[in-house]
Amino acid sequence: MDDVRELPAAGPVRLWLVTTDPASTPPGDGAGVLDAEESRRAAAFRFDRHRVRYVAAHLALRGILGERLGRAPEDVRFTRLACPGCGGPHGRPALADAPGPHFSLSHSGDLALVALAPVPVGADVEELPSVKVAEDLTAVLHPRERAELAALAGPEERRLAVARAWVRKEAFLKGLGTGLSRGTDRDYVGVRAGSPGAPDGWSLRDVPMPEGYTAAVALGPEA
Repeated sequence: MDDVRELPAAGPVRLWLVTTDPASTPPGDGAGVLDAEESRRAAAFRFDRHRVRYVAAHLALRGILGERLGRAPEDVRFTRLACPGCGGPHGRPALADAPGPHFSLSHSGDLALVALAPVPVGADVEELPSVKVAEDLTAVLHPRERAELAALAGPEERRLAVARAWVRKEAFLKGLGTGLSRGTDRDYVGVRAGSPGAPDGWSLRDVPMPEGYTAAVALGPEA
């Protein structure tokens, strides 16, 4: 997979960066490899470039997991765990017929990030927001994070700090299995570079990304 590159490990987490740029991604709809739910989601995209990015990310995830499990990508089977917040069948994705590894997939713009770990894991990659979007997101952060942002010098520094906090939150909430339904003002993750906070039992790491992107990975306790 020429468009998939393994990154330096973040502790026990293995990470891969996937290029999903439609201009450099081979054409195809994933037929015969993606399952019915993935195919349904791919077909629902209004714009071809979004569909191509989605398919490329999910094919990469299947290839990485298939290599780990010793099976073809199309033979990797997924399920959803129960949501820890409400008990509904929309929690963290998991392998349907294998005990591990735990995994997480995130995609934004022309990049996707895949994480594999021996314990619950969440990954998030995002394109950097505009100053306006960053200002809007500030209102839904934890009170301590808003205070930290208010102490920063200018809008550009705050923009980068908000992006940093947001991917940390998304990574944690994905690893937890609730998604954004838990709320983004409930858990403190911090905004400063190199020193993420972490909810009890979890660890957070910032992941270096190409210019214009930011990413983080969250590692949970033993399942």
